[in-house]
Formats: sequence, structure tokens, C-alpha cells
Amino acid sequence: MPDGRGDTSTCAAMAAGHDTGLGLRILATTDMHMNVLPYNYFTGRPCDRVGLARTASLVEIRRAEVRNALLLDNGDFLQGTPLGDLAAAGIGRELRRIHPAIAAMNAMGYDAAALGNHDFNFGLSFLRAVTARAGFPFLAANLRVRRGPSFRRHVILRREMIDWHGRRVEVAVGIVGFLPPRTAEWDRDLSDQLACDDILETARRVIPEMRAEGAQIVIALAHSGIGRAEPRPGLENAAAALAAIPGIDAVVAGHTHEVFPGPDFPAAPGIDPVAGTLAGKPAVMPGFGGSHLGVIDLQLRPDGAGGWRVAAASARAESVDAALPSLAQVARPVLGAHRETLRHLRRRVGRSATALNSYFSVIGDDPGLRLVNMAQRWHVRQRLKGSPWEGYPVLSASAPFRAGGRGGPQHYTDVPPGPLSLRNLADLYFFPNRICAIRLSGAQLADWLERSASLFRRVAPGSTDSPLIDPAFPCYNFDVVDGITWQVDLSAPARFAPDGRLLAPQSRRIRELRWQGRPVGAEDIFVLATNSYRLAGCGLFSPLVADNELALKTDDLTRDVLRHYIRRRRSVAIDAPPHWRFVPMPGTSALFNSGPGGLAHLDRVAERHKARIEYDGAAEGGFARFRLFL
Repeated sequence: MPDGRGDTSTCAAMAAGHDTGLGLRILATTDMHMNVLPYNYFTGRPCDRVGLARTASLVEIRRAEVRNALLLDNGDFLQGTPLGDLAAAGIGRELRRIHPAIAAMNAMGYDAAALGNHDFNFGLSFLRAVTARAGFPFLAANLRVRRGPSFRRHVILRREMIDWHGRRVEVAVGIVGFLPPRTAEWDRDLSDQLACDDILETARRVIPEMRAEGAQIVIALAHSGIGRAEPRPGLENAAAALAAIPGIDAVVAGHTHEVFPGPDFPAAPGIDPVAGTLAGKPAVMPGFGGSHLGVIDLQLRPDGAGGWRVAAASARAESVDAALPSLAQVARPVLGAHRETLRHLRRRVGRSATALNSYFSVIGDDPGLRLVNMAQRWHVRQRLKGSPWEGYPVLSASAPFRAGGRGGPQHYTDVPPGPLSLRNLADLYFFPNRICAIRLSGAQLADWLERSASLFRRVAPGSTDSPLIDPAFPCYNFDVVDGITWQVDLSAPARFAPDGRLLAPQSRRIRELRWQGRPVGAEDIFVLATNSYRLAGCGLFSPLVADNELALKTDDLTRDVLRHYIRRRRSVAIDAPPHWRFVPMPGTSALFNSGPGGLAHLDRVAERHKARIEYDGAAEGGFARFRLFL
């Protein structure tokens, strides 16, 4: 397919036949999560895998190849690194003038952007103030703000473009944005200020309105995973079903940090990861943090009614080459905020006598996660004093947020022994979740762990080098519960799918579930400390949250509680035996990937778990492969 300029032979033939048309290139980013510069604030080192300023270099290259292009963003740009946290707190003179992400995006010349769920993490008033300084519109068609001004549902960009003959013509491109229906309840409860409607229902109503208002081409910015093609109410990951709605010409997906199209994305009905189509329409999901750039090339022809239609299309998610430099005009307005962030992160809060890392979190070794759970249990116990819940056993659930996966081989927590700074605490817990607690029975506690244990693939006894981890299961759903012990039987099939569907009703992987050495009974009652994201009833754990009484709901951020806990203790040492183990399977081994940094901790982890673990060489994508003997 020719690009927006058209190849010479095609354009010549069209000109000779008095044909007309034009090429339009859609460039898309998503889930930047405040990775504006190529820098990892958690490790304190430059990073060539993320950074909007580097992505901007590729944008410039791809723009220069064509006559007509639009640059769009698909949400979750405000939260994700300490740079964003300090911008929200108003620290530093530069941050009070214009948000660093908006400064960078203005410099790049974005045409429109959708809002994502994490863009609401710091509150509605903050989001309004930030986006007011943008030189482009922010869109959210399925968002309803209860009081005050809302955001635009869609925009129609009437742009002068160059056709294959070099003539100037006007094209009306409609851009519409969607965000997950549970956004108002996630992370911080904003349900009294806003509500989000179903994505598909909204699209069926809004797309015809856009067409009636003159949109000739419609691009859907869906801050939503691809999901399944079957339409259902309330879908969080609805991009595949959305693409099938008449009137939509192309889709930009996001939210789940995956790459589409691409060889690692599974094919399914209506989903073609080779051609890059959803319901036959071009679609992209360009990764996370600026790792990829979505490129959709559209060939437009006259529609016979004075407008334009898509005659052909192609889509790709292009990896941003590590050798590409930061674009100076994008990086420059962010440098002051960047330096202020680095100064802030150097502040000391305590010491750790042990290394805190997440390289072996999936096999039960994550000292940093245990520290988070200890802080949560301490806080909840304090807050429950004098309440009806005082005296009940308090447990704590937390998941590893930085444990590889789609984030890559550097996406692990790695805090060495010694002084602990605010940078280290941001590494240990970087989401702005709030602590809460719910009532949970023993039976429900076992079910909570069953859902977490669905991370693992089934391993046949006696097999060698079976894959251990289901790559479709995100680690942020792998909750580890502090205060109990248990075993995981890998010979049983996973009871749940990653989205919470019951796969194997008769299967149970959790064995030997005990509290203080005693078996946990189905009717035993516990208080489980967790976070506001779980409380919102999200996906995998939602049935357990919905059916239980709330014991505690606070505005206390988990990372603030963690800071207070460490300052109170001054020094921490996390070297206790693991909470859980795999049920022994003699003669059986399984393989899993981790970051290369895990090699330095391998012997200590093996000793702590009384397990045999071997390094098996380099794995694809820069990961290290390890063999666990079960």
C-alpha cells in the first residue's frame, strides 16, 4: 500500500485515470504514564526503553514521510512516575505553571487525546487544571461529570490535506474517546463527582451523531484493552467489540500495555494480529511508556456524496529504536521538573538490612512486597482500635507491581541493603492507591488465593521444563496475603481465567491453608487489608469484594503509610520464611523468566526457600530464564 505521498507508479496511474484520493497517516501513543524523558526514576538511571521525548524522534521521522498526518494519544499520561506525583503535589516552581506532560505534548503538536482511568488519580479538579493548558482537546465520550464543566465527547478536525495530485482538499476527521466504565470507582472514589457509561452503548449513540455533524472518517481512541469480539455490557476491555460498530474506521486501543499488531498477540475471532485488524478495521495498541508508536495508514477515496471513505488501510506498532535520541524541543520544557524530582527523591526515610527486590516474586520471594504488607497490617490494626472490628485477625494482601512482564526485563524492584530514600519507596509502591479493609471468611480467603494462583500454568507431574507462568495473567493481580501460610498445587488446572471467569469449577490449587499454624476453617472471619483498586470491584477479585462488609475505608495512600511505618521503625530487616510454597512434585521442573538482575540474588533465594533453582540462559526480550525444580 502506498504511504500518504503515494508511490510514483500508483499516483501516476490514478492521475492518468482522473482518479483522486489521498493518504492519511494516524500516529498514536498510549499509556505514557509520565515517562516523558528516557529516565527510570526507580533505579535512578537513564533508560532507553521508555520516554515520550524519544518517541517524538520517531514521530518526526514518520510525519516527514507523508503529506498528511495526525498525532493522537490514548490516555493514562498523568500518573506512573515520581515526576507525575510531584507535579500533582505542586512541588517546584515549574510544575505550578504548566504540567510537564502537557508541555511535552504541546511541543509535539498533538491533535487530540483521550482520557484514561489513571488520569483521574489526582482528582477531577487537578485534571481540569492540567488539561486546560493543552493545545489540543481531551476526549471522553462515556464520561458524565455530575457538577461543573465536563470534557468533550468527540471532536471533528476539519483539516486541509494534500491529495495524490498535489491539490489541497478538506477532510473532516472525527476523533472520539472512551475510557473504562469503572473509572469513577478505581484508585480513588470519584463516584460522587462523575460516572462512566458502557463503552459500546455510548458508541452506538455517539458515532451516528458524529457522522451527522459532518465527520467523514471516524477514529476511536479506546483506553480499553482489546478483549473478546463478543459484545457484553460493562466491558473493561472492549476494543475488539467496539471496532465492529458501524461508522468507526480505525481504533487505537490501550490500557493493558500490550502491543498490537504483533507476533505475541493471540489471534481470535475478529482479531487478526498479523494484518493488524479488529473486526476487519485497522487497529493498534502501542505498548507502554513510549515503547512503541502506533502507525495506521489510510487510503481515502471520494464517497460519492462529497465526502471521503477508507478504501484501504494498514496498521503496525513500531518499536522505538533504543538508539533514537530525545527530541530537544520536547525534553527541554521538562528538564526543570525532572531536576526537582531527582532532588526530592534523594530524601532519606530509614534503612533496610536486607535487599528488597521482586525478581523472584512469582515463586514466593519478594521482601519488598512483604514490607508493604507489614505496613498495611500495622496501619489497619491502628485504625481499627475501638471499632467493632478490633480483635479480629488482620491479614494484608498486596501484589507485585514491578515484576517484569510487559514492562520488560528492567521492570523489577531492586533496592539494595542500606539507606532507604523516597526513590526506593516509590519503587516499592508507585500507584496512588488508598488503604482499605474488608471482612472475609475462611472460604473466601481460599477463593482469593485461588484467583491469585491462576497466574500459573498447569504442570504435569514428572514433566521437565514446563512453562510456569501464564503470560496473559498480569502480575498486579497476583495477590500475596501476609499473616497466613499455604501451598499451591500446580498439578491442578487454574480455577479462574485472568478476567475472573470460572474455568474449572472442580479445581482447587490451594492446599494447607493455615493461620498461626492452625487450618483455616470455611467460617473463620478475618479482616483483610487491601487497596482502593480492589475495593472498586475490579475484574478478578470483584465477586469477593462485592459480597463483603467494609471494615475500613480511608484516604491514606499506601505509599504514605509505608513511609510512616519505616520512619517509625527506622530500620527494617525482611528475612522471614516464605508465606507459601509449591506442593512438591518430584522429578518435575518448570521454567520462568525474570530480570538479569536476579542472578545476583539467586543463591540467597534458593537457600531461603530450600529449593533448587538454576539459571538457564538468556531469554527473548532481554530477560533471564530460570529453572525451578518442584
